[in-house]
Amino acid sequence: MFALLEAARHTGPITRVPRLGWVVTDPVLARHVLNDHAGFSMNGEGGVGHLWTQLFGDEMAQFFGGARHAEIRTRARDLFTEDAARTLVERSQGPTHAALAARLAAGASVDVAGAARVLAGRMVADLLGLPADRPDAAYREVFAAGERLARLAMGTTASTGLDPAVLARARTIVDGLTAAVPHAYRTAGTGTLLGRCREMGLGLPLSRGLATLLVIAGTETGASGTVRTAALLHDTGAHRALLAEPALMDNAVREGLRVATPAPVIGRHVSRDTAVGGRRLRAGDRVLLLTYRATNGAGPFDVHRDYVPETRQLWFGGGRHLCLGAAVARVQVARMLATLLSGGRPYRIASRRPARRVLVPGYAELRVRLA
Repeated sequence: MFALLEAARHTGPITRVPRLGWVVTDPVLARHVLNDHAGFSMNGEGGVGHLWTQLFGDEMAQFFGGARHAEIRTRARDLFTEDAARTLVERSQGPTHAALAARLAAGASVDVAGAARVLAGRMVADLLGLPADRPDAAYREVFAAGERLARLAMGTTASTGLDPAVLARARTIVDGLTAAVPHAYRTAGTGTLLGRCREMGLGLPLSRGLATLLVIAGTETGASGTVRTAALLHDTGAHRALLAEPALMDNAVREGLRVATPAPVIGRHVSRDTAVGGRRLRAGDRVLLLTYRATNGAGPFDVHRDYVPETRQLWFGGGRHLCLGAAVARVQVARMLATLLSGGRPYRIASRRPARRVLVPGYAELRVRLA
């Protein structure tokens, strides 16, 4: 993936690459693809729906397109509003943030990456209706299992068809991840995602698939965006500007997610012959939207950068498949930055270590203390 992103520096806005399909690096063309739901699909070779359908069965395809998809998003939308996101994050993460702030104020260092993994696990458990009173180690294991599952997709850049042996390993991981889902599906309230699934009459297999999807999307990308934004803020010195001008918080979150782009590549299947950027795409082709290249074309991280309409929220996708948890992700990042700056002093990074062999780029450790 890194080689592809680097090579794309030298391609045009849309290019056909042997064995990969069409590669798009222009934000406007990428948004065109994401908004053209008749011409492009998440199901079929090249789309993430193809991966999920192989894992959970043909019923799972309903979530990635059609009337059932629209119904699920509509019925669950109120769980993901800005107000609901703030309530969810404070309820599931507030005590941990208070403990982190206290440790920083006492002069200790904290591992932001390690904390983000636990915080993401607690938030996802709360949203799904799974037990939320487990020790931190349980949430670290949820995150690690999600990483193992995501890692199995690392070889799908050229094809989203999964080998039977890979599918078997993936199903074993899913069984562990969703062990508590059947009970929560039966008992969770309608203020949770699994409770809504039961209320809508979605079967347990589809609900397990949605739960697994949320675990991956809500932990991997959320933790990556949070920790990398904290690092970018420090490395550019912008944490001092944010201390001096707290109103810059929205800019800092938006810029962090733009530059980090936790989902650096988005795949689509071409459903019918169509034209994009003057090129003719044929039904059955696959498209890779290099969102990292598309969003980073606006320039390096700058907390004073004005809103860039061309990129908008491209790091969250677009169209009817725009990430349902976008507000939750923004609130999570802002909450962590506020915690790191709660002592009224800038923080410094004492040590850092990148995560290796992961699908979503991030830090294995990012240890900070107050300056």
